[in-house]
Amino acid sequence: MASRRVLKAAEAIREVVSTAILTELRDPRVEDVTVTFVEVSPDMRAAKVHVSIMGDERKQELCLHGLKSSAGFLQQRIAQRIDTRYTPRLRFHLDRGVKNSIAISKILQDVLPQEEAPGPAEPPPSEEPPDPDKSA
Repeated sequence: MASRRVLKAAEAIREVVSTAILTELRDPRVEDVTVTFVEVSPDMRAAKVHVSIMGDERKQELCLHGLKSSAGFLQQRIAQRIDTRYTPRLRFHLDRGVKNSIAISKILQDVLPQEEAPGPAEPPPSEEPPDPDKSA
């Protein structure tokens, strides 16, 4: 179990990196990137940044290369935001969770039968209690 301090640092790193990628990074290779989560080592010297990249395999590899080349710039932004003795070294990893969930959803749609659209609703037969005045 990670300490509370490490978890807070991981969340702060995620915020800083995702904001910097979105607003400050000028690399044309880095597009359609979402920072999903960050894992920080207990000594806070290394951080594994998991990113989700929309596009085909070639675009994903190109974007990861762009992120790796801009790691120094992003570490500088982290150093400005987080006051620690060491600034974590960033390593980027492709998070395939979103793509896997989309693929599973498509498979389930193909396998499970489609529900038919309900036709005109027929009212259920009403079972009214017998009227005591009419039964005489």
